[in-house]
Amino acid sequence: MNNTAGPGDGRERGERRPRVRAFGLRTRLLAAFLLVAAVSAGTTATLTYREARNALLQTAQDTAVSTFREHVQQTGFGLPVQGEGVEEVLQDLARRGKPRPWVVFAEYGSVRVSSGENPVSTVITPELRRAALDNPYGSFQRVVKDGVPYLTIAMPTVFKTGPYSVLPSGLVLYAVMRLTDEQLNVDALLVAARDGALPGLAVALIPGLIAARSVLRPVRELSQAARSMGSGKLDTRIPVRGSDELADMARTFNKSAGQLEDSVHELREAEARARRFASDVSHELRTPLAGMLAVTEVLDEGADHLDADTARAVRLVSAETGKLAVLVEDLMEISRFDARAAELNADEVDVAEAIRKTLQTRHWDDDDRVRTELPAGIRARLDPRRFDIVIANLVGNALRHGGAPVTVRLHTGERPSGTPVLIAEVADRGPGIRPESFPYIFDRFYKADAARTRSAGSGLGLAITQENVRLHGGTIRAGNAPGGGAVFTVEIPLHAETALRAEERAE
Repeated sequence: MNNTAGPGDGRERGERRPRVRAFGLRTRLLAAFLLVAAVSAGTTATLTYREARNALLQTAQDTAVSTFREHVQQTGFGLPVQGEGVEEVLQDLARRGKPRPWVVFAEYGSVRVSSGENPVSTVITPELRRAALDNPYGSFQRVVKDGVPYLTIAMPTVFKTGPYSVLPSGLVLYAVMRLTDEQLNVDALLVAARDGALPGLAVALIPGLIAARSVLRPVRELSQAARSMGSGKLDTRIPVRGSDELADMARTFNKSAGQLEDSVHELREAEARARRFASDVSHELRTPLAGMLAVTEVLDEGADHLDADTARAVRLVSAETGKLAVLVEDLMEISRFDARAAELNADEVDVAEAIRKTLQTRHWDDDDRVRTELPAGIRARLDPRRFDIVIANLVGNALRHGGAPVTVRLHTGERPSGTPVLIAEVADRGPGIRPESFPYIFDRFYKADAARTRSAGSGLGLAITQENVRLHGGTIRAGNAPGGGAVFTVEIPLHAETALRAEERAE
């Protein structure tokens, strides 16, 4: 739980590429455009087909009905109807059929006569017969029999009993006409409508692509501009074309980008001024502090010969001067990291021996205070001075704020990417780190205990430790051991130069 990147995170972020979506905006726009075109073409084709079909059938139907009615009215029949002689009349009616010949049937009581071979038609339905009895002016019906369309017309013969009244004679004539030609024309219309709709969809794809391009181009430019700004190019702008909503979006982005650039510029200037101030103050304090340290050392040596109050004051001045000297040195070190002036002078070292030297130099080599688990034979490319600072800061922090004995462990491992790493752990026996402190544990001047406003450290130790570990291409994280106490884990690639090159590529 710290605010550092995990192993391999920089490389993964640097190598990530935009995903290609199967149903991206371009696909959805084209699908919507083609759907609208398909619905429009299909609706137009359907309506055109239906109207043309109805017009064809209506024309044939009206012609046949009106012609048959006229011929029936002009033909005289003797009643009661006998089978002899009626067949010739029906054949004559059939020959005069329009728009093409009919097959005419006559029904009178039980008498059934036709102009064809069969006296009774299988196409004439009971519904048409009932309609003929109810309507003295005739009825018609379209029927499909065995896949063949027919027009059937029923026309009863009547006697006129007045200007507007008629009396059925009981004789009903039926005309049956095939609609094969009309059906062929209707099928041709269907094929034409279908063949016209499909090319229309293909043609609609072109304006669909153009429309998608006109919409997606500003979106792509916005995406590229956002990625460019994310990489640090804050002067990125989008060209504004036209005056539509996409142009408004481009103007808004450019305005926001300009404001962000100004804000970042101001922040960078303020940060640079703060770094220069800290660096200048540290440099200016360094010389007088050197003199003060020399004086306080002399005073410390003679403090035993002074009275108690004066000796206590001298020792307090000496201690505070030492703390100030440590703070100045830490500030100068931090300013070098901020200015990116810190350099890594790596060399192949025996890591266990380097840790022992760090502990011996600071007189932490007694087992009561610091215990070690340092297997021999582990070598890595490290900057000895900076690695010494890392171990010293972690052990010193554990002794001051944790509990003795502090344990320093050393071993090797691998990152998920397969990179071999050096792992150093520093654990103490104290109360551990509070959960709310984990996000800030490596922040500058952060105090995990608010009551500990005065301490021997500068408040920059863990921040400097983190910067030195990062300079090696490694990571550091803080946690609590299951049995209690804080644990700081440092992971540094065994080949620091390779890790640095990977980190530079990720940046």
